[in-house]
Amino acid sequence: MNHPIARFVSAFSLLSVACVAAETTSFLPTDGRLAIVGDSITEQKLYSKFIETYLLTAGGRPDVHVFQFGWGGETAGGFDSRLKNDLAAFKPNVVTLCYGMNDGTYRPYEESIGQRYEVAMRSVLKKLTEDKIHVVVGTPGAVDSKYFSKPFPGNLNAAISYNESLAKLGDTGKKLASEFHEGFSDVHTPMMEAMVKAKAAYGEDYDVCGRDGVHPGANGHLAMAYAFLKGLGCDGNVGEITMDTAGKTTTTKGHKVLTSKLGSVEIESERYPFCFDPDPKSSGSTRSILPYLPFNQELNRFTLKVAHLASTKAKVTWGEESHEFTKAQLEAGINLAAEFTTTPFDKAFAGVMNAVATKQAYETMMIKGMISQFRGFNAEVQKDPELGAIFETLRKKLTSAQARLDSDTRAKLVPVKHSLTVTPL
Repeated sequence: MNHPIARFVSAFSLLSVACVAAETTSFLPTDGRLAIVGDSITEQKLYSKFIETYLLTAGGRPDVHVFQFGWGGETAGGFDSRLKNDLAAFKPNVVTLCYGMNDGTYRPYEESIGQRYEVAMRSVLKKLTEDKIHVVVGTPGAVDSKYFSKPFPGNLNAAISYNESLAKLGDTGKKLASEFHEGFSDVHTPMMEAMVKAKAAYGEDYDVCGRDGVHPGANGHLAMAYAFLKGLGCDGNVGEITMDTAGKTTTTKGHKVLTSKLGSVEIESERYPFCFDPDPKSSGSTRSILPYLPFNQELNRFTLKVAHLASTKAKVTWGEESHEFTKAQLEAGINLAAEFTTTPFDKAFAGVMNAVATKQAYETMMIKGMISQFRGFNAEVQKDPELGAIFETLRKKLTSAQARLDSDTRAKLVPVKHSLTVTPL
């Protein structure tokens, strides 16, 4: 690998996407309340939207409620100052943290930068864990190898230097997650690795971390969502359909057979595979990053297995799309979510995702426009209990409105009927 960023990834591929405290145990309890916290990248409401939509559909976790707390320009210290006030509006029992991009101050790493970040993150973790809130500490993401072009001293390559700094802050996050016995997600490494591979395929103009070098499009945000979903303990098993061409079809939980005859079946599914937009090459597309990110393999397995196929290959028709597979492939199992570009779930999935987007947009307005501003009146509230009561009424009304949007989102999660046909060739 001769590309400078590729050499950097090789040197700094130090952190696997993992949950330090419990690698195979979901961090999301029954009826979990997940707060997604971070800076302007979080406030873009893309990776947070993907996480929430995934949990409701592919993850099979409609019991989990999600609230997005992104704040543009924020550092870990900034969140530390608003943590108690703002989270009280939602009362989470799980929090994901994604800081470091602004904490690094967009210059080469210095020990003082790392120390400030560690002090702030330690304070955040102390407050959260004292309130019995589980935490998944995320590393900062990455900056784009072409589009991050701030002047750095000594003719340093700005992207390589700042990505080195972000990796060091990620090391600090990993250390703190272990110290506090909490979860950890390496967001940085999958973004870096995907960036090297995608740019090699599509060209340097293909941005993974945004045209401003910092704020990713949908492609980079899918990589971020992947990292956090892994850290939250999602196992990726959306469902399995086993069709016996000489017998009956069976399904796993979340799916049921409506009608079945030799070689074809109609199924009703409450659990959806994660669906992607159709553009295979745009950086604004989730699909374009899939060849360079193990999202489908590790988080989005909707498997079809076919037994007793009489021919050496067969055509599989799912909805309106068909593909051919060998007998060996079908016996081992094919991942419908990865093999088919269009799926019978696309429309219903988009309905859920759009409702999540509307809800999360309200959450930004609710927190930044109102709830967080209450802190500025603490002295007045101490003197005037009536003012405090007014603020509490406002808090309750805003929370009720958010809960209605949350309910509207869940109403979009309707069972989907779909058919599969296996035709011997």
